[in-house]
Amino acid sequence: MRFYMHETNPFLLFTRRFDAIGIRYMVTGSVAATIYGEPRLTNDVDIVAVVADAEIAALAVKFPLSEFYLPPGEVIRVETARPHRGHFNIIHRATGFKADVYLAGRDPLHDWGLAHTRHVAVDGAPVPVAPPEYVIVRKLEFFREGGSEKHLHDIRAILAGAAVLVDLPRIDAFAAERGLTELWRTAQAAR
Repeated sequence: MRFYMHETNPFLLFTRRFDAIGIRYMVTGSVAATIYGEPRLTNDVDIVAVVADAEIAALAVKFPLSEFYLPPGEVIRVETARPHRGHFNIIHRATGFKADVYLAGRDPLHDWGLAHTRHVAVDGAPVPVAPPEYVIVRKLEFFREGGSEKHLHDIRAILAGAAVLVDLPRIDAFAAERGLTELWRTAQAAR
């Protein structure tokens, strides 16, 4: 699978540096939904990552403060210690492009997604992208939390655009585990 973005690629600013450090990660959120479904503009990339303590210092080297906003190492260390919902941002100063970095913690869905990434060529560079099942389940959770219809729209676009790639029984199982079965039925019914 190949995916091309316009003139400036906002997320290669971040993923290439993660690759250079050796951080295990996957691209998810609206960028992954665009890859599997329907294009839409975004100035940020959502990344789920496993950041080891030894990699925190390398982040400061690869994302120098002259070019990027990066929280202090102590803040990142606190966030990596959270079992759930650890998070920090990296912002490219010149463009305003942002990476929302969500830390894998102890979430079994993150573990599953990271173990099943799909490598997509983005402007010639391989990028690990969350599998569509992961993206759909997270979109269901975000819809439950905030009610934004964009999440259901993204799910429907993924199902229409990447139907052969999607393991529906896997989503059924994740939805049941996470109390999302009714929302999952709603998302499928409107296809």
